[in-house]
Amino acid sequence: MTLNYIWIGFFIVGFIAALIQWIFFGDTEVFKRIMDGTFDSARIGVMEIALPLAGVMTLWLGIMNIGEKAGAINWLAKLIAPFFARIFPGVPKDHPANGHMVMNFSANLLGLDNAATPFGLKAMESLQTLNPNKDEASDAQIMFLVLHTSGLTLIPLAIMAQRAVLGAADPSDIFIPCMIATYVATMVGLVAVAIRQRINLLNRVVLGWLGGISGFIIFLVWYLSQCLTRNELEVFSKLTANLLLFSIIIAFLVGGMRKKVNVYEAFIEGAKGGITTSITIIPYLVGMLVAIGVLRNSGVLGMIVSGFNWLFTQFGINTDFTAALPTALMKPLSGSGSRAMMVDAMKTYGPDSFVGRLACIFQGSADTTFYIVALYFGSVGIRKTRYAISLGLLADLAGVIAAIFVAYLFFH
Repeated sequence: MTLNYIWIGFFIVGFIAALIQWIFFGDTEVFKRIMDGTFDSARIGVMEIALPLAGVMTLWLGIMNIGEKAGAINWLAKLIAPFFARIFPGVPKDHPANGHMVMNFSANLLGLDNAATPFGLKAMESLQTLNPNKDEASDAQIMFLVLHTSGLTLIPLAIMAQRAVLGAADPSDIFIPCMIATYVATMVGLVAVAIRQRINLLNRVVLGWLGGISGFIIFLVWYLSQCLTRNELEVFSKLTANLLLFSIIIAFLVGGMRKKVNVYEAFIEGAKGGITTSITIIPYLVGMLVAIGVLRNSGVLGMIVSGFNWLFTQFGINTDFTAALPTALMKPLSGSGSRAMMVDAMKTYGPDSFVGRLACIFQGSADTTFYIVALYFGSVGIRKTRYAISLGLLADLAGVIAAIFVAYLFFH
């Protein structure tokens, strides 16, 4: 599967959906919405994503360069090497890409989006140095991207904050359901890619690491949900995440000084790549965001939800969850779009309603697959995505199904 066919498909499907809206439903404004949306998407891609990202990239690529010269990245690579050597068999144990991927996964786990993106782009750049076919995604890059798009996050702080703003009685009550759904998405993504790449996960090292990570997550979820109040949970999340992030900066600086590195010059050297990377991704980002905007504004999502509602009704299945599906359908396409759908669901049905809570769990169950593909692969010039998108969407689907089940279990 290539981005070329996906991109064309979004426009064609959007055009057909718009024709249906106009001819059968008399919606004469649909084409205006689409065109307004294309201009808006292009503006957002440059002004609200690429340019702000340039500043963040400049900062963190500089910090990362200090970490590399101080030996911290190599130390992380060696620490995680026994596990990564088995799920990323094409990446040498001492390669810096291992450390970069660890930094990205750690930032995602803590919900630190601003730090996760520069770490992830750096990881993709490192993996590209090992890629023999520069315009086609390697096995390691696909595994990394699918794990990243599964969106494993410990504490969905942004979602809980939005629920608090809208007056939820207990904004953190979706914490455990979100954790379960995103963990299922991650495990399904890992297993699916491993099967496709014929990676053996049934060995002591992999099972030991996965068991240890799972045990830690289960313990942390239990502790945070049973031993802390809502306010204490929010304070813990903010303090822990930002303390760890600042500690990384200090550790890199101290490590650099111990290795007698000129840390400021190392920072400047690494930071120079921030602007270049941001400019490189603009065409890929704008192209994908415009196509997604066409799909969103053409009414495709509404048609899909109506179709699901009709189908499940025919089989006598409870359809209470279908009203929250727009959030799930939008999530792989656009983070801001799915967030808007989540807020709309809470405003329409109430933040403590089944639909409002389920929309929040959908928002926290996975990441924006198409956006991440365009951003990460675009940053290194990859055009042939192979099976990265299909398996990324499979992980998203697993997260959606898990979200529905846990929502019925906890809230219905």
